[in-house]
Amino acid sequence: MNLLLKILLTSVAVLILSYVLPGVEVASYLSAVIVAVVLGLLRAVVRPVLIFFTLPITIITLGLFLLVINAAIILLADYFIDGFAVKSWLWALIFSLLLSFLQSILFSMLKKEK
Repeated sequence: MNLLLKILLTSVAVLILSYVLPGVEVASYLSAVIVAVVLGLLRAVVRPVLIFFTLPITIITLGLFLLVINAAIILLADYFIDGFAVKSWLWALIFSLLLSFLQSILFSMLKKEK
């Protein structure tokens, strides 16, 4: 149940950001749900592998390279999903930052309800 709520909250955040950011487009509500699921899977599977292989540069940049990894995950989701489009690396980076911020707000409200 908690996983479904997180997926729905993430899809709401994706829809909100697609309306706010001109460089991000989501075709429909179903596409937003698919984006939420694919981002969750990519963050669970691909992100740890990327972090492992880029560990030296992540340490040198004091963790700021993780922002680049998050933008790459967003662009990878863009590649896999037809109803989701991100125009550039900069928009992917901005989308990633704002999505993390919105998710933290929405997930904190989910924890307060318990």
